[in-house]
Amino acid sequence: MKFVLWLVLAIAAVVNVASSFAFSGIEQMVISGVTGLTAIATATGLYLTRDRRAA
Repeated sequence: MKFVLWLVLAIAAVVNVASSFAFSGIEQMVISGVTGLTAIATATGLYLTRDRRAA
């Protein structure tokens, strides 16, 4: 599960960077917004699935 989340996070980051070069205007804004929300969702998923160890 964590591997998939890390993979999706990495892909979202790459697509977000590439979209700024490949698209312009509203297309770039929509793609950036979708990949940003995807990155936030996967980061939240990774945080919630972390190993919880008592200090």
